[in-house]
Amino acid sequence: MKQKSSLRSLILADQPVGRQVHADFRRWSRHKICENLRHLRATFSFVFFIYSTLPASPATIDTFSVFSNSMQKEIKNIVVLPDDYNSGEQEFPVLYLLHGAGGSCFDWITFVPELEDYADQHNMIITCPDGGFTSWYFDSPIDPKMLYETYVSKELINEIDKQYRTIEETKGRAITGLSMGGHGALYLAFRHHEIYGAGGSTSGGLDIRPFPKNWDIAKRLGNYKDHKSNWENNTVTNMIGLLEGSRLAIIFDCGVDDFFYDVNLEFHKKLLQAKIDHDYIERPGGHTADYWKNAIKYQILFFSEFFELNQ
Repeated sequence: MKQKSSLRSLILADQPVGRQVHADFRRWSRHKICENLRHLRATFSFVFFIYSTLPASPATIDTFSVFSNSMQKEIKNIVVLPDDYNSGEQEFPVLYLLHGAGGSCFDWITFVPELEDYADQHNMIITCPDGGFTSWYFDSPIDPKMLYETYVSKELINEIDKQYRTIEETKGRAITGLSMGGHGALYLAFRHHEIYGAGGSTSGGLDIRPFPKNWDIAKRLGNYKDHKSNWENNTVTNMIGLLEGSRLAIIFDCGVDDFFYDVNLEFHKKLLQAKIDHDYIERPGGHTADYWKNAIKYQILFFSEFFELNQ
C-alpha cells in the first residue's frame, strides 16, 4: 500500500524520477497495445484464411439403398440434398438423373461434381438411381429379373417420397439421363407423364432399332429378327403418340459428332411434325463426359424454370 502511494505521488508530483517512471509507463503501454494489435491482426488473418478455404457448397450427398420387391434385390442410389434442406420444413422438387450403359449410380456425381452446387443454386434434390449395367430402364419382356421401369418409376420414387421432403406431384418431378439413360428418361417420362412433369435426354439413343447388336439391348428385348414387336414397342421414337393431351416439358440435346446424332435429329423432326413443344439443342461434341458435363447445366436450368413456373 505504501509503495503504491509513493509511486502515485511521484507520478503526480511530476518529480524527475516521477517523469522517468511516467515515460517508461507510456512506452510500456504503447508496446503492449502494438503487441496486442499485431496479435489480433494475426488471429483475424488466420480465421479469415480458414473460413475462405471451407467448401463453397454445403450440399449433402447420401447413398440411399432401396430394396426392389419386383427384382428381389437391394439397389444403391445417390441423393444430393441442397443446403436449404437442413433448415425448415420446405418440400423440394426432385430431378432424377439416369446413367448410361456400363455405368452406375456414381457416374453423374463423378462426371459432374458440380451437381452439389447445382442442387444448392436451384434448390432441388437430385437423385441418381442405379439402373444396372445395361437395363435400358425397361421392364424386360423376356427377362423377369430386369424390371427397371417398375423400379425407377414406382419403387424408387415411393421410397424417395417417404424418406425425403419432396413435392409429391408431377410439378415437382423431372427425369433426364445420358446415353442409355437418355433413352430411359424419355421412355419413362412418355409412359408415365402422370408421374413426371418434365423429361430430357443428353446424347440419348432415342431410336434403338439401328443398333440391334449393341449394348445388350437384345438381352432385354430378344433379337430383332425374332422379336421385332418388342423393339418397335419399346423404342422411344415410336412413343410420340403417348404425348397426346400431355403437358410434359421436354428437352434433349446431342453433340454433332456423336454416333447418336442422327437418331436425335430425326426425333426432333418427328416432334416438330407432331406439333409437340420441345427444346432441342445440338452443339459441337461427341459421346464424352466433357460433353455431358457441359450439357447438364443447361438442362438443370430448364428443369429449375419448370419447377418455378409450376409452384
